[in-house]
Amino acid sequence: MNLPGFNSTRLRASGPDGPVGPGAFRAAIFCVLGLWLPLVTGGSLAAGPARVLYVAPGGSDQWSGSRAAPNLFHTDGPLATVERALEIGRTGSLAGDGVAERRIVLRGGHYFLSAPLTIRPADSRTTVEAFEGEEPILSGGVRVTGWKPAEVGGKRVWAAEIPAVLRGQPFHALWVNGRRAARARYPSQGYLEIAAPLDPSTDWTHGHLSFQFKPGDLQNWPSASEAEVIVMSRWVESRLPVFTIDVADRSVHFTKRSVFQLQAGDPYYLEGIFAFLDTPGEWCLDAAAGKVYYLPRPGEQLRKLEAIAPALSRLLQFEADPAGGTCVSNVLLRGLTLAHAEWRLPEPEPGLAEAGPFQASANVGGFAQAAIGVPAAVTAAGLRSSRLENCRFVHLGSYALELGAGCVGNTVTGCDFRDLGAGGIKIGEGRVGGPAETARENEISDCRLVDGGKTFHSAVGIWIGQSPGNRILHNEVADFYYTGLSAGWTWGYGAALASNNLIAWNEVHHIGIKSDGDGPILSDMGGIYTLGRQPGTIIASNRWHDIAGRRYGGWGIYFDEGSSGIEAFNNVVWRTTHGGFHQHYGATNRVYNNVFALARVHQLQRTRSEPHISFYFQTNIVYFDTGALLGGDWSGGQFVMENNVYYDRRAAGARDFPLGPCSWEEWRARGHDTNSLLADPRFVDAEHYRFQLQSNSPALPLGFQSFNLEAAGPRSAKRDL
Repeated sequence: MNLPGFNSTRLRASGPDGPVGPGAFRAAIFCVLGLWLPLVTGGSLAAGPARVLYVAPGGSDQWSGSRAAPNLFHTDGPLATVERALEIGRTGSLAGDGVAERRIVLRGGHYFLSAPLTIRPADSRTTVEAFEGEEPILSGGVRVTGWKPAEVGGKRVWAAEIPAVLRGQPFHALWVNGRRAARARYPSQGYLEIAAPLDPSTDWTHGHLSFQFKPGDLQNWPSASEAEVIVMSRWVESRLPVFTIDVADRSVHFTKRSVFQLQAGDPYYLEGIFAFLDTPGEWCLDAAAGKVYYLPRPGEQLRKLEAIAPALSRLLQFEADPAGGTCVSNVLLRGLTLAHAEWRLPEPEPGLAEAGPFQASANVGGFAQAAIGVPAAVTAAGLRSSRLENCRFVHLGSYALELGAGCVGNTVTGCDFRDLGAGGIKIGEGRVGGPAETARENEISDCRLVDGGKTFHSAVGIWIGQSPGNRILHNEVADFYYTGLSAGWTWGYGAALASNNLIAWNEVHHIGIKSDGDGPILSDMGGIYTLGRQPGTIIASNRWHDIAGRRYGGWGIYFDEGSSGIEAFNNVVWRTTHGGFHQHYGATNRVYNNVFALARVHQLQRTRSEPHISFYFQTNIVYFDTGALLGGDWSGGQFVMENNVYYDRRAAGARDFPLGPCSWEEWRARGHDTNSLLADPRFVDAEHYRFQLQSNSPALPLGFQSFNLEAAGPRSAKRDL
């Protein structure tokens, strides 16, 4: 019997008179084998097909994977890669043994991927999960090693060679000791402002190739042409590679056009060259020298430095053809961490035909809304009845997860999304497709999506495109520069599929302005933003707060173009810059039994009058102490407002009430709010944003139903992810 890795010549058997005979020798061999074979092979000789495969960073793809740790003689143990485990599941003993579910269990540690993992229809009914108590990290990165102290250009830095696999592949992110390092930036904090655009643009959808900067703001730094200007206009950012900086006429010119027309006062900053490396925690890439430079944070030690740069743009893909009738189903991912991926805008292409309004192009520095063209690190097509549970999507340079065409009946629960270059989750597609291609009936629950928009500032926490029947429940979405939740992708009253979505019990906060005080840098945003016809969509029992727009449009609940058929009730909205509720235009939306509190400029806004009923606004409470109650266009009368309670803490009575378009008496004479009150609603503790009602509230006789939103947000709120 030949055993791999076992040398029988090393076993010497002897008796009183020397070596034993052949028969005794064989008996001794089998005696030893009886005791040690399980340790050598990982199981008994009679063991059937393995039902669980183990994978570990120290494993080997030449082993069986049937053991969680190597055996005594290191002849068998866990596999080294998830790819090999999936391959065995498709073609090996797991594929044909009648097992209803295949399990792949990952030990803790980093798994550095050389290509995205692909889960195919043949992998259906597979669980990929973390070993109990351990954290496996599926990384699209590469370790940057060999750091040494250096003095470069008069600066004392730490320097390392660019890893060979990344040479010729510029990267824009670096994670040092588990934290995102800041790409060398100017100014290190805050923003500059455009003095004026230079090249002509009469259409706001047509961007610019240059602008004029204010005196002293920029200089012609060495390697300036390798820098990027990131400028924010309206509701998008544009990432613009520098062509030249002319100090004499205070102009900066780009090789890409901005997404939209630039305006004086638009904020911007620059990043990416050595001249900007001046703050601890910053890094930069010098491709010409083949070096990475880093300024250490206080307390960091050179010998303990762990730096990871992204090498992949995608970590994992569920690959099927829903239009062709194939799908991946009943897959469970549990306890995995997916990290260190980055996607970059394509390089400009000389001679490429220029894109039209709202069209993506390699020669345009971004996307028209929500950074929608940025892909995700984990993508799915044709994924059905599957579950992602207690996973972490962290340290990414793109969106984290996309449930795309034909993804039906999936659940993402208890997951943590943070440190994101773009947004958290995309569901569905921007186009209206056929039934087989339409994503629908997916659930996102008890997740945290925080600290996003690090590279693509206009990305959103959760985006629902042309996709019906989804449930967004008990999540926390926070610290995004643009919008928390976005539902629908049809502008106006045309074909739309985002119906019957339920958005409930979420906590969405620090949108536009981050919790560290950064921002606002963009405009026209909402805690929730909707588009198009959405019959059956419900927005209920959510908390929306701390939402800020730069020039305009920091709203809580924002019904944009064509939003129709939506119900919003039992929500609390507070501390917004431009209103708790805004409807641009739409039809027959119902907004009732909500609290809108403490907006800054105005409390409610309506932008367009149309010949049909815009919305019903009933049994709500609006509580404020700055600005007017109403902003925008309240002409036409095609809206219903009744049984509401309004309270301005500054006003002594109806005569002093700052309604906005007219006096309170004139408003009621027009037939609005004839049964509404100007009265203190008697909250339990408005100073600390506890908006439950006391039993003697005047809102209760008008039909307001008390509710409590202490359960909003993840139901595992105490859990430390």
